[in-house]
Amino acid sequence: MKSFLTKKKIDVLLHKYVPRHVLLTKEETQELLEEYNIRFTDLPQMFEKDPVAIAIGAKEGDIVKIVRDSSTTVNESVYYRYVTKEKS
Repeated sequence: MKSFLTKKKIDVLLHKYVPRHVLLTKEETQELLEEYNIRFTDLPQMFEKDPVAIAIGAKEGDIVKIVRDSSTTVNESVYYRYVTKEKS
């Protein structure tokens, strides 16, 4: 008798160690790049096949805002990632 494993779909965004991820609009992206006088390529990368990128619908060329809770002098820390394809 053959046994088949079925993949369980797990919402990675609900995991307690995954910070809040927000997909920026084109306008928000432009404002960010102008405010910091940077280009897309100046930001750290996040791959399009990253589980969180898939969950929020991020595609190559998008920018994702990551908001992490902080227990230091600030309540939260904000980071940005540029979504790109993995090199094959």
